[in-house]
Formats: sequence, structure tokens, C-alpha cells
Amino acid sequence: MEKIKQLIQNSIDVKKQLLQNEELLNTIAECSYILTEAFKRGNRVYLCGNGGSASDAQHIAAEFTGRFYTDRKALPAEALHCNTSYITAVANDYSYDVVYSRLVEGITNEGDILIGLSTSGNSGNIVKAVESAKEKGVITIGFTGQKGGKMREICDFLINVPSNDTPRIQESHILVGHIICQLVEESYFDQKHQ
Repeated sequence: MEKIKQLIQNSIDVKKQLLQNEELLNTIAECSYILTEAFKRGNRVYLCGNGGSASDAQHIAAEFTGRFYTDRKALPAEALHCNTSYITAVANDYSYDVVYSRLVEGITNEGDILIGLSTSGNSGNIVKAVESAKEKGVITIGFTGQKGGKMREICDFLINVPSNDTPRIQESHILVGHIICQLVEESYFDQKHQ
């Protein structure tokens, strides 16, 4: 029982640090604004990650294209790993490191947004995707852990959760993702929720 309580407390502690970090809170607000404006311009949002971060990418994309709180029109967002034929072909024929960057090269347009999730900030395929995005004029948002890794230097916006513990980082990534989805939905559709 104590172990369970400690794990819950660890998660709470990371979220308390996030709550007290004005710079990160401002970045979350700015990312929400940037995403809303991109959707208003008719741009699209793409997300990528590996493992649990791929699941988080898919989850956040689904909140945009499905619904968050309200019944409303779909917002154009897509997780880049959902085409398994593409992923396995490119990983086999080229390298797993380029599975996302080739998609970014092929389907994104200037003004689109790429959200890359990597708890370390050093995942090779996510770093390459961000680099490809920047070459195409795509706005980049990184979701990482405390240090930010290589993504710290190359992302336009960095949401680096104040932890080095992968499960705690991922728990906060989905929290931040939900916050952003709610703020975008409210702003884009001019609605307010309590």
C-alpha cells in the first residue's frame, strides 16, 4: 500500500512543479494560441512519438479530430505512426530513424505544426522529424522531460516536464495535452468550460 501511495505522490509532485513553473505555463499558453491560429489558417497538426509517447500522440490527435468537451467540427490533426504499412516499409528499406522525417517531408506544408513527444528529447526519429519540419517552415513543439535533450535546441517551443522519470513525464505529457486541447477548443469555437 505504501508503494502505491508513494507512486501517486511522485506523480503529484511533478505536477506541483509544473504548476509552479511560470515559464512552462506561459509556453503551454503560447502553444495553445499558436495551435488555434494554425487551425484558423487551415493548417494541420501532426504528432509523433515512440512507444507510450506514440500512444500519447495518437490520444492528443484524437482529441482534436474527435471532440474534447463539445460536439463541434473536427480539427485536422494526425498521429504519424498510424499507417503500419508505411512505418514498416520505411523502417525496413531505409531506417527507423527516418520513419517520421520522410512523412514530414511528404505531407506537411509551411505553417503546419509538428508536435514531437520524446521523454529524453533525444529519440533519433523524433529529432530528424523536427529537423525536417523546420526545413519546410513547419512550427515545432517538443514534449520532453526536464533536460529536453537535443530537442531543446531545435524546437520552436519546448514543454520540458520537470522530471527525469519516464512514467511521470508521460503522465504530465497527457495532462498538458489535455490542457492544450481544451484551450484550443474553447478559443477556436469561442466557448468556455468551467
